[in-house]
Amino acid sequence: MRILVTGSTGFIGAALTQYLGQQGHTVVRLVRKRHGFAEHEVLWNPQQGIIDSIGLAGCETIIHLCGENLLTGRWTKARKQRIYDSRVESTHFLCRCLSALSEQPKTLLTASAIAYYGNNGDTLLTEESPAGKGFLAELCQDWEKPVAPLTLKGVRGVQLRFGVVLSPSGGGLKQMLPFYRKGLGGVLGDGRAYLSWISLHDTLAAIHHCIQNEAISGPVNIVGPEPVTNQSFTQTLGAVLKRPTIFPIPSWLLQLRYGEMARELLLSSNRVLPKKLEESGFNFSHPDLHETLNHLLHPESTQ
Repeated sequence: MRILVTGSTGFIGAALTQYLGQQGHTVVRLVRKRHGFAEHEVLWNPQQGIIDSIGLAGCETIIHLCGENLLTGRWTKARKQRIYDSRVESTHFLCRCLSALSEQPKTLLTASAIAYYGNNGDTLLTEESPAGKGFLAELCQDWEKPVAPLTLKGVRGVQLRFGVVLSPSGGGLKQMLPFYRKGLGGVLGDGRAYLSWISLHDTLAAIHHCIQNEAISGPVNIVGPEPVTNQSFTQTLGAVLKRPTIFPIPSWLLQLRYGEMARELLLSSNRVLPKKLEESGFNFSHPDLHETLNHLLHPESTQ
């Protein structure tokens, strides 16, 4: 299958392009560079309204993953606008370009996030749960909307609502590890906020599952089957690293340092279940947090 990917240099995108290639697919990457193109690279720049539409032809599946990193610094008004535009406006642009093709792709998978549901304490959430409130929840709602016109043309649309993807090579875990390895890890706030996690390997396999299973459409929670509290995650990571986790970070300090980002990302509780993945027969390779972290951080002991 010929699959086009945006955001292919990001944490998930880079791993996904390699994974899909290993599964026998031809991967075409949408890239912003102006020269020095490698094979299967196609020019685009959504901010400037530039795309090589010819390069889109023949791609049966499109996977749209691009978006500015949420974790790099305080959310100023200007930065929130960049976060919004990098997701929502780029999705609008891509969908308009795909709609204009003489032949649309069969499937369009677009990134979203479980932040769609907002802060819900210990309430169990599935794809059927209502949208929440706040910057990230409303961002996710707007992020998912551009796909609708294409679905009316027969394109199968899948919105990938990512949870916390665990890998020492990127994402939140990579940022945590230096502190935990020094024995400086600790719970965030009261530690009761739920974290819905999934290993990077299961993330890639779940995306591939969504590509192959034509019965899947609409939102899909890309999370594992066992969400945990921040306290449980902290204790488990400390145990795997054999380091103490005795330095809690109070909510007021996080909000003083990171402002809105702390409230919406670090302290928000999302107890989300992968209902659609499980009902469609997906099997998780890493459903248990302790086993997953041990596999990721001590691979030599799990071989």
